[in-house]
Amino acid sequence: MTHFFVLLQKDLLVGWRGRSRLVGLVTYGTSLLLLFSFALGADSAVLREHAAAYLWVALLSASTLLLAQSFQHETEAGALEGLLLVPVSPMALYYAKATANLVLLLFLAVALFPLTAVLFDLQGGISPLRLAAVVTLGSAGLVGPGTLYAALTARLASKQVMLPVLLFPLVIPPVVASVKGTQLALTGDPMGQLVSWLSLLLIFDLLYWSLGGILLGKVLDE
Repeated sequence: MTHFFVLLQKDLLVGWRGRSRLVGLVTYGTSLLLLFSFALGADSAVLREHAAAYLWVALLSASTLLLAQSFQHETEAGALEGLLLVPVSPMALYYAKATANLVLLLFLAVALFPLTAVLFDLQGGISPLRLAAVVTLGSAGLVGPGTLYAALTARLASKQVMLPVLLFPLVIPPVVASVKGTQLALTGDPMGQLVSWLSLLLIFDLLYWSLGGILLGKVLDE
């Protein structure tokens, strides 16, 4: 557990020092949302109907850029092999990396939501707690397998291309559940469907994070 907190602190500190990268991700996500809103036109009903989908498309696209750099500092400095030589379990390394990525992705989601609310004409009826639950579980569904695949592609020159190719097919189910859940949190849930979508997201999160912690050691040994 001590190793986990030390590694998490290190990754969050690296993320803070490289905050210009976060600004770039926010700018990238903002550009996508602007393009989507202009493409839909000025129909408020249509904008509200598609707001959740386009928010998650922006988060998914930006997450690949974020995840691709998860192991960048370790691979560039040759520190990844050093981490494996010291008594740090691969499981602690995985969960520290995944948690740091989750924090950064949630920061991105919080930064993009006000713009989404303005561009897609979101009005009253938004449930902040339900929305926070969906975004947190949905983001965890992205970074769980994304961190594992980031380790798998860390040594490849084409990691920016290979990571989304490997990741996107695996995260389609949690992304669909996130879109559905976000839409219900934004527009209301008269039939009580949100609990089912949250339960589905939780199942995917538990599966992905459990397998990621188990498999990272094998991935790094390749």
